[in-house]
Amino acid sequence: MDQPVPYQPPVIPAFYPAVFADVETTTGRIRGLVNQGIGVFRGIPYGEPVGGAARFRAPVARAAWSGRRDCFAPGQVAPQVPTPISNAYARLIQFDRAPADGGLGEDCLTLNVYAPQGPARPRPVLVVIHGGGFAIGSGNAPMYDGTMMALTHDVVVVAINHRLNVFGYLALEALGADERHAGSNVAGLLDLVLGLGWLRDNVAAFGGDPDRVTVMGQSGGGWKISALLALPAAQGLFHRAVVQSGSWPVFTDADSAGALTVALLAELGLGAADWPRLAEIDMGLLLAASVKVGALAFMPSLDDQVMPWQPDDPRALALSAHVPTIISTTREDAGLFFDTFDLTDEGLDSVLATRFGADAGAIAALYRGAAPTAYLTQARIITDWGFRRLALAQADARAGAGAPTWLYRWDWTCPAWDGRYGAAHAMDVSASLARPDDLLLGGASGAAVRIVAEHSAMIAGFAADGVPGGPHGAGWTRYDAQCRACLLVSEATRLAHDPDGERRAFWMRYPLPATVA
Repeated sequence: MDQPVPYQPPVIPAFYPAVFADVETTTGRIRGLVNQGIGVFRGIPYGEPVGGAARFRAPVARAAWSGRRDCFAPGQVAPQVPTPISNAYARLIQFDRAPADGGLGEDCLTLNVYAPQGPARPRPVLVVIHGGGFAIGSGNAPMYDGTMMALTHDVVVVAINHRLNVFGYLALEALGADERHAGSNVAGLLDLVLGLGWLRDNVAAFGGDPDRVTVMGQSGGGWKISALLALPAAQGLFHRAVVQSGSWPVFTDADSAGALTVALLAELGLGAADWPRLAEIDMGLLLAASVKVGALAFMPSLDDQVMPWQPDDPRALALSAHVPTIISTTREDAGLFFDTFDLTDEGLDSVLATRFGADAGAIAALYRGAAPTAYLTQARIITDWGFRRLALAQADARAGAGAPTWLYRWDWTCPAWDGRYGAAHAMDVSASLARPDDLLLGGASGAAVRIVAEHSAMIAGFAADGVPGGPHGAGWTRYDAQCRACLLVSEATRLAHDPDGERRAFWMRYPLPATVA
């Protein structure tokens, strides 16, 4: 079937005179472009460049500039390499290549703001943290454009960029690094803390309410929000959280993280004592060496100062128990990671035997007839094991700690490609940002328009009041481990209690991941 044209954010036609919006920030005056009544400010720097001597150090607030800074174009994209995931769907959502806008570079601590230009009043603020694990991605990608969300729901939308992979998560403490490199193991998270602090001090100038800041992230963005909920330095900088397909990341212990750093040095022909030379190595060479050690291996690790706890630690849960949280998955989240459309039932049995051993028969029986193809059945099984199980555990833990918690599952199937990807990974990103014309949603079909209107209203209401809004918000019961209320988002969105309970009970018998070694 013909596919819809990929979405691009709205732009001002070339024959229209440009309309500017100026804002005075604590670091200087900036100018953005007004598009459909929304002030769009791209590439606002909140931190100093993090290359050279600043590499692997905690971020430093951007020095004030004189005069006016034009913020018309995105800033640099954090250094990264293309993901090893490469299939049609992954290419569509830009997981197989580094975004090109702004180019790759270490002057990457920037954010993009989409602010309504109507009557001045304090509006809710929605901060989008991009996906891509801890390794790739950018808030500059078109899928995070906030123009339509700001226009439709009168909220200020912010997309924030930060360090990734080896640049954001290289543990140096065990190698004798001095205090200037404290937190190198979570530098990417500290970037987010600095960016959120900049917003606290400046978002009112854009018409945003600094006391109503919601962080929202999908996949790797959800991991980062799960981490921020456990990070002492982030407390008080946001007031609600939306974790989409990114529950319960597991951080490496300090010893394992230190060993990874030693392996990186060895790949570069250096010894452990040579770690200071990492600041001098070409960005591309460092990236190439990190890929050989493990492209996805660099992630936050625990320490005694900055990141003392795993996100599921009771002390971390108590730290953020006051933060209302929406947690979600999609029904076929895992389908992104394979392209086995010709999979047969016999082939699926073989896959299950390889992955789950003695449990393969029980799993096959649980999911027999669950989906129209073996590919989608495989996607549901791996989703329930690798995504939903962790989302339920996070919901159980946060609700048990007293945090107001809501759970949803995105069940609506993308009509593109004859629906073969099902309710796929990242479909709810476009819906959450009020963009029904996104290719992931089939290009503004009638059903997509209505579902997106409902879903984005839910997110906007949550950002405004800490309670889901829209037509389904009022009847959406909070989650707890007894009722397990879950909103099933589809053409006939409905509230269910413990949906697919037999499968849920099976997977929750599986142990949760332990600290990565």
